[in-house]
Amino acid sequence: MSKIIQQIASDTERLLQEAEEILIRVEQQVDRTEPRQLQENKTVTEQNTAKPRNKNREANQAAVELLIAAYPNTFNLEEPKPLKIGIQEDLVADEKVSRGKIKRALATYVRNPRYLQSMVVGAQRVDLTGAEVAEVTAEDEKHAKAKLDEYKQRRKERHQEARKQQRVAQKEERLTSKLEALVKKF
Repeated sequence: MSKIIQQIASDTERLLQEAEEILIRVEQQVDRTEPRQLQENKTVTEQNTAKPRNKNREANQAAVELLIAAYPNTFNLEEPKPLKIGIQEDLVADEKVSRGKIKRALATYVRNPRYLQSMVVGAQRVDLTGAEVAEVTAEDEKHAKAKLDEYKQRRKERHQEARKQQRVAQKEERLTSKLEALVKKF
């Protein structure tokens, strides 16, 4: 029994040592990789991570389009109207659109900056037929304004981050081209 354990321990140590050697070789290869190639890989990775977000955005927009087609008096992206509280249950009961698409579409629709801007005190909320059913309260307006401010802040931060990354990439490119020019001289 102890010989088996010793054999397993020996095999494990040997495998660990082989793994460490492989890791060292890979790290050395990475160190030799050109900075430009790393930047290209980073760009490809960023593009790949952006795809799911765009795919979700497209699915969300498609769901909103379904609601617009089914209820043109209620849903309008150019001139959105505040929706009746509890409209989700009405949509589910009407059964024109699936529950999942309803949730996705409503979440997208009510986060739209134009919709949030339509939420002002005294504006009329509408039901599925487009009939006015209630007024927007001061609390509703305050909540919508806070959401709109959050949206604007996130957008501003995204733009700042994108500009920062662009400046860093340009700086790296200038440095790389200068280094290449120096290497060519010698």
